[in-house]
Amino acid sequence: MAEIARVAENPEQAADTLLSDGAVIVEDVAKEELLDQILQDFEAPFQEQGHKFSNDFNGYKTRRLGGILGLSRSAADILAHPLVMGVADLVLKRHAETYRLGSSTAIEIHPGEGNQELHRDDSFYPIRIPGVEFQFSAMWALTEFTHENGATRVVPGSHDLREIEDVSDDQVTQAAMPRGSVLFYLGSAIHAGGQNNSNAPRTGLITTYSLGWLRQEENQYLTIPRDVAESYPDHVRRLMGYQTDGAYLGVYPGDPDGNWFDA
Repeated sequence: MAEIARVAENPEQAADTLLSDGAVIVEDVAKEELLDQILQDFEAPFQEQGHKFSNDFNGYKTRRLGGILGLSRSAADILAHPLVMGVADLVLKRHAETYRLGSSTAIEIHPGEGNQELHRDDSFYPIRIPGVEFQFSAMWALTEFTHENGATRVVPGSHDLREIEDVSDDQVTQAAMPRGSVLFYLGSAIHAGGQNNSNAPRTGLITTYSLGWLRQEENQYLTIPRDVAESYPDHVRRLMGYQTDGAYLGVYPGDPDGNWFDA
């Protein structure tokens, strides 16, 4: 069984391994205090709306939250973490001038949940461009990820676009990692949530970062109220999509890059 490589907290090393292997783990990145605050911010929303996304694919013993920047200001320190931004610069700016949040989801897998169906996160895009990765994901362990509690299942090397139906059990490994660690994987890498055989939930925060010229999976402009979006610093607003890619793609009045024009 192939294991997921683990590297130091270095954007260049993480990006190189991500591109070569399809997935990489960096351990012990986020501080305990930040993780505690994010979990506290999510507690009430999980109770109130966590089952809104329950279905055969997401599971019925798994709670999920979207619109993360509208629920937790502390989560911005994870979404825009310097390590993640460094990896995004190296992986995504090869094919675009900017990148933005594709989606951000808190996932709490409860005891008794089974294995999620193996899938690729970028499969909702209707085309592929050879040699171009449309997005990558950063899965943060808000609680410890173990083999027993449903650590994310990954197929290293599966960004080679092999058929999911051809994946055998011995090709699947789990991203067991300490709390505060982050798993990066490409949008083309096969993965899934794991089965929770423990007696406690496993909580993660998964955010995708996509090329600036792609439409986002989660509509940040409607999901995050405008006054909340405007309250964030410039680099976070840009991640939400309030910026152009290139000279004119995505222009709007108030464009921070001054690309608005009158027809």
